[in-house]
Amino acid sequence: MGKINAGRVVLGGLLAGLVINIGEFLLNEVVLKSQWEAAMQSLNLTPAGGSAIAFFVVGGFLSGLVMIWLYAAVRPRLGAGPKTAITVGVVVWVFGCLLALMPPLLLGILPDQVVWTMIVWCLVETPVAAVIGASVYKEA
Repeated sequence: MGKINAGRVVLGGLLAGLVINIGEFLLNEVVLKSQWEAAMQSLNLTPAGGSAIAFFVVGGFLSGLVMIWLYAAVRPRLGAGPKTAITVGVVVWVFGCLLALMPPLLLGILPDQVVWTMIVWCLVETPVAAVIGASVYKEA
C-alpha cells in the first residue's frame, strides 16, 4: 500500500465538491425552489441568506474532500475505478444524506416530498461526484 497522494485528494475532492455544489444549486434553486419557499413560510422562517449559503457551499466542498480521501483510503483494498468510487459515494450518501435527513422527515419538520426528493437526488449526485472526483486521483 502506497501513501495517499494528498495533492490529488485535494484536486479530486474539490472537483467532487464542485459537482455536489452544482447539483445542490439545481436541486434547491430550480427543482425545489417553490417547495422550499412554502416550507420556510410555514415554519415562519426567512429563506436561506448569504451566510447559510456560504456554509452549504463550504460543506459541499468538504464533503467532496472527505469522499475522495475515503476513496484513496479504500482503493488499495477495493481496487481503483468507478465501482469503488460508487461504493464510497453510496457510503457517503447513507451518512451525509439518508441518515441526516431522517430527523426532519420523521419529526414532520419538512414536507415529505421535499425530503424524499432530496434523498433520491443525493443518491444520484453523491456517487456521480465520487466517480468524477476519483477520476483524477492517482497514487503518488
